Amino acid sequence: MRLLLQQPAEGREAPRFVQLMLQPDLLGGWTLVRESGQIGGRSQLRREQYLDQASAVAALEQARDAQLKRGFRLVYAQGEAPRA
Repeated sequence: MRLLLQQPAEGREAPRFVQLMLQPDLLGGWTLVRESGQIGGRSQLRREQYLDQASAVAALEQARDAQLKRGFRLVYAQGEAPRA
């Protein structure tokens, strides 16, 4: 599952983005990958490990909702649709 959120550009600054990805690992767990930064600039990458898919999806949904409250807009979604 992959979500890309983008914040509208303000003035001359490039818009900011947040990308959230869920990936299975080799041991049966799940990894939530968060990448954020300015488009065309540096970005920050963070990984969080979860034991099962349900808790990983819940963390992805919580991160998505937090970014939507901050003014980001969902511009791309791939994979299984997260629960509302």
